[in-house]
Amino acid sequence: MRFEKWHALGNTYLVVERADAGVLDNARVQRLCDVATGIGSDGVLEVVDRDAGSAAIVIWNPDGSIAEMSGNGVRIAASWLARQSAASEVTIETAGREIHARMLGGDDAEIDMGAVAISAAESIDVLGEIIEVHPVSVGNPHAVVRWDGATREDLVRIGPGIEHHPRFPARTNVQLVEPTGPTEVRVLAWERGAGETSASGSSATAAAAVAVTEGWCGGPVTVHMPGGDLFVTIAGTHATLLGPAVEICRGETAL
Repeated sequence: MRFEKWHALGNTYLVVERADAGVLDNARVQRLCDVATGIGSDGVLEVVDRDAGSAAIVIWNPDGSIAEMSGNGVRIAASWLARQSAASEVTIETAGREIHARMLGGDDAEIDMGAVAISAAESIDVLGEIIEVHPVSVGNPHAVVRWDGATREDLVRIGPGIEHHPRFPARTNVQLVEPTGPTEVRVLAWERGAGETSASGSSATAAAAVAVTEGWCGGPVTVHMPGGDLFVTIAGTHATLLGPAVEICRGETAL
């Protein structure tokens, strides 16, 4: 099976084509993503079908579950397709949703994240601590928490508790958000099915949308994550996401 490995601010994905790889399943995805006995990755982008200007993909988490949406994954898939077809604009379909992407030169790609749905804040008990969360849908579920001065230790402690909280029966992504300037936030992200991550496009979008809605900062929002910066524009309930996607390597595997 041929593969390419890409990253978006350190968030890595393998890109494989079903026509070459055959159909993936839970166990095979886990083997591919395993850092010790596989290739090592934060997920797999399975290209189900493609032509010159569009591709349909399935986004796999490293635990073998399927993600409805990934801002970084879609940017990577779009950049991969744009290079394959020498196009500056492409469309990626995932989970029945079409996402338009533009290549902006260098490694940068901008994708239309579509509508962001923010629910009223709720207080939940996590490990005996009452935490206010802002539930958000960006095509996948998020729980945004304002947490000034958040540390990695806070994320690793709180993230799993929110991800698996009964309030979120299908589990959720988690963001600890700290406003750091008039149009800036710092975000630590815990991804459903993946855990701690250096960067997450959908997490950046969810965090920015809540930050603007709640008045924590204005926009466009620069989202500082451990792996680098992403840029989110919020217009009403609509969001666009800008950031890099970079190829690491390509090769073949017997897995």
